[in-house]
Amino acid sequence: MILLAVDTCLDACSAALVDGETVLAACSEPMSRGHQERLALMVEELMAGRSFADLDRVAATIGPGSFTGLRVGLAFAKGLASALSIPLVGVGALPALAAGRKGFVCAAVDARRSQIYLQAFRDGAPLMAPDALAVETAAARLAELAGDGPATLVGSGAPLLSPLLPDAVVETPNGPDPVAVARLALAVRDPVPPARPLYLRTPDAKLPGGIDPYAPA
Repeated sequence: MILLAVDTCLDACSAALVDGETVLAACSEPMSRGHQERLALMVEELMAGRSFADLDRVAATIGPGSFTGLRVGLAFAKGLASALSIPLVGVGALPALAAGRKGFVCAAVDARRSQIYLQAFRDGAPLMAPDALAVETAAARLAELAGDGPATLVGSGAPLLSPLLPDAVVETPNGPDPVAVARLALAVRDPVPPARPLYLRTPDAKLPGGIDPYAPA
């Protein structure tokens, strides 16, 4: 199965093209803005003359992360999947950050405003649903779940939690590995559920008068 995965949720613009377990191409560039201008060109470079008609699936990270960023990647992937009449697979950014790591792994993204997007795993199995928590609450949840043994904290929020687990491995990538996103998407069985943005809190952006532009009509 040939799959194209894209990620624009956090502080990188990334894409990977895989054929089953074989990685055909992958690219990740750090950026906090400009995903919209870079993504299509990056995908074109990754395809390197291959036909989009060869794709069997498209995948995109669905958050949590930047409201603008995750919508860029998801809109791009949705448009491509629709044009090709192939499934679109949504992949959580936190599982993608934690992917491939053994033992206790906590994916933690600095959500600003003294909050952390948090999800904990043990050997790849989730121990909790993704959540947006105050730093103090996230630390308490971590203490409750960590137990004994090696631990890994991964994501931009990892340094905020590292004092609680001083022996933990701390990793701060700009975003998920796009190959990990692709492999998680390959593991999703048909029928593929709809890919929807994962918003764990209300957006910062407001229209004049305090109207939330993302609120349901």
